[in-house]
Amino acid sequence: MRIVRFAHPQGMSFGVAEGTDAAATVAQIDGHPFGELAYTGQRWALADVRLLSPILPSKVVCVGKNYAEHVAEMGGGAPPEQPLLFLKPSTAVIGPGDPIRLPAVSRQIDHEAELAVVIGIRGAREVPAEQAMASVFGYTCANDVTARDLQKADGQWTRAKGFDSFCPIGPWIETDLDIADLGVRCEVDGQLRQNGRTSQLVHSVATLISYASHVMTLLPGDLLLTGTPAGVGPITAGQTVSVSIDGLGTLANPVVAA
Repeated sequence: MRIVRFAHPQGMSFGVAEGTDAAATVAQIDGHPFGELAYTGQRWALADVRLLSPILPSKVVCVGKNYAEHVAEMGGGAPPEQPLLFLKPSTAVIGPGDPIRLPAVSRQIDHEAELAVVIGIRGAREVPAEQAMASVFGYTCANDVTARDLQKADGQWTRAKGFDSFCPIGPWIETDLDIADLGVRCEVDGQLRQNGRTSQLVHSVATLISYASHVMTLLPGDLLLTGTPAGVGPITAGQTVSVSIDGLGTLANPVVAA
């Protein structure tokens, strides 16, 4: 099931996207998408609505250095024995088609294509890894936009990762997906930059959920970004950056100067 959050002539709603291409529609639901869905009976052509970020999380928990080849390209030595966690603020989240705004204070801003996990209604607090997948609502595409020069200058990652618009997600949440071996790709103006697979994750999704949940309570709708494959690189104003994941579609965002 593809859960969307969308703007339409009567306001903003959650819905279920159905069909493909020109025949695709969105069935509007009443309230939030967690738990049993209640349909309003209203249906919209997907082409006639604007897709928003599919969820507004209370926090975005991210994982660094979770693909060995990415660790190598960054000169980071061996991958960490335990997951390396950091946070993005909820204000960094934008949706498909929204502009990534490049702050003037940075001279090198990179794309980082990632699989994002959306936490479900039961949340996650101190869950063992063997039970962690029960906390998953679904999955979406994400771009962990990073001001690389600020990351190096600061010695920690909060400012470099936390600017407004530095966490595009979408286009929807897929609730039924086998994530064992999905292709994760990034293109900039149609040029392939990143091309990894979820089977290359150093720490599995279940391990990441469990580990993070022993640090902080993961609430319904929270996002967990699982790390980026090799091939990260700069984006500049005027370009379009696209993140594509098998079974999830494509998240595309224009890049503009702040």
